[in-house]
Amino acid sequence: MSQRTIHVAAALLIAPDGRTLLVRKAGTTAFMQPGGKIEPEETSEQALVREIREELGIDVHVDALTPLGRFAAEAANEPDAVVVAETFLLEIDATPVPTREIEEVIWIDPARPPAIELAPLTGEHILPAWRSRRTG
Repeated sequence: MSQRTIHVAAALLIAPDGRTLLVRKAGTTAFMQPGGKIEPEETSEQALVREIREELGIDVHVDALTPLGRFAAEAANEPDAVVVAETFLLEIDATPVPTREIEEVIWIDPARPPAIELAPLTGEHILPAWRSRRTG
């Protein structure tokens, strides 16, 4: 049986103090970047702008997004699926208000994540890419 591929757009939201925002969806245990599935008529940037507005109540413009990379990992919340994420950096100075399916938001130091469960994409790819970019 082959694995399904889920295409998403994800944001590494960076606050002025350098912390990054992670979200946990209702009924799940792993924390991850905000974002979501890309609709057929959307670019990854458009999908991310929509998802950030829907999940966190923050309006951003596509011009504020900086590409970080494309990463793939086992999906945290969907068995037998691989998630492929177009990931963007987004510096924000806004207070997120969790809406829709987001049960919890936390700000973390991306260089030293706390002892929480991270989605594979977050822990294995996105945070290491950010750390590498910062030190490289």
